[in-house]
Amino acid sequence: MHKETGCASELDYNEQTSWLFLKFLDGMEQDKAMEEAMEKLTPLLRIKFHGAIADAVADLGRPEEIGRVFSGFQKYLYQQAPLGVS
Repeated sequence: MHKETGCASELDYNEQTSWLFLKFLDGMEQDKAMEEAMEKLTPLLRIKFHGAIADAVADLGRPEEIGRVFSGFQKYLYQQAPLGVS
């Protein structure tokens, strides 16, 4: 079977399929993180803009852009600083 996929050996085949599976899992994890971020975003916007989501869109841009920025910076909130940096 490994020859059908263009792999030189079973080891190559196993490495390739393992990599593809891990890439698939990473994609699923990123999708889940985006969903969770979006669930948090609407209540935050309602608080900031006193319940008027239209005002949030007017100030911050399209909902897709707001969500992309929000989920993009959220990962930095939980990163640990390098040793010696505070």
